[in-house]
Amino acid sequence: MTAVVLATACALVYGTADFLGGLATRRSRVLPVVALSQTAGLALILALLPLLPGALSGQALLWGLGAGLAGAGGLVLFYRALATGVMSVVAPVAAVTSAALPVLFGLATGDRPEPMALAGVALALGAVLLVSQDRSAARGGSFASVLVALAAGAGFGGFFVLLAMAPDGSGLWPLVGARLSSVTLVALIAVTTGRALRPGRGALPVIAAAGMLDMAANVLYLLAQRQGMLSLVAVLVSLYPASTLLLARQVLGERLHPIQITGVACALGAVALIAVA
Repeated sequence: MTAVVLATACALVYGTADFLGGLATRRSRVLPVVALSQTAGLALILALLPLLPGALSGQALLWGLGAGLAGAGGLVLFYRALATGVMSVVAPVAAVTSAALPVLFGLATGDRPEPMALAGVALALGAVLLVSQDRSAARGGSFASVLVALAAGAGFGGFFVLLAMAPDGSGLWPLVGARLSSVTLVALIAVTTGRALRPGRGALPVIAAAGMLDMAANVLYLLAQRQGMLSLVAVLVSLYPASTLLLARQVLGERLHPIQITGVACALGAVALIAVA
């Protein structure tokens, strides 16, 4: 039950971070938002290290570095897919892939959830697909953009898998490694493309909040994964788009489409099934 609570809280915090990140991109270019939010997250995890101490080891940092590269690479590919395709195709492909990969990895490496929990996993994957639909976007999209979206989802899923491989006693050190590698990668992209990292006017507080919430969600994921099975924790965490949608509805007054409302209902059902299993 502890893992379910932590994973569900993680999804809520991830969704809030994504909502704030979306607001920030309305005031600033994408690269400064990514770079500065990642830096804010690094500052937070360094401050949290004394509160959740662990053994610093090469393994912890290496798994974290790999996770950070996978996550940052997935983000770059996701934006690339959006540039060449349409959100109504790219978003659900990436979302379901990022959810399915840790589930398959967990089952392949020994996770044996109860039948009711497996039903919850199936319902959750369907929920991710439904809430990621954007009917306001134009239809279409190239096959190449779908392949890039698959690769982006694999990057996001790889982030969860690689973090789960870090030693249990390593505390928050894997997240330090993950954030160091992602900040370095984004900085290299900025240098090689000659793009400035100055945020738009008034965007910095929102960017910092998004980055710190994203890191807080990472901490919740790491704690949840250590308490439960990866195949269940990761799929609960992947329900974060539902909270982003609800925030957009409440704060911005954005209209939810019936298919997305169905997805939110499926997400709640999935949490309930996994919790009682």
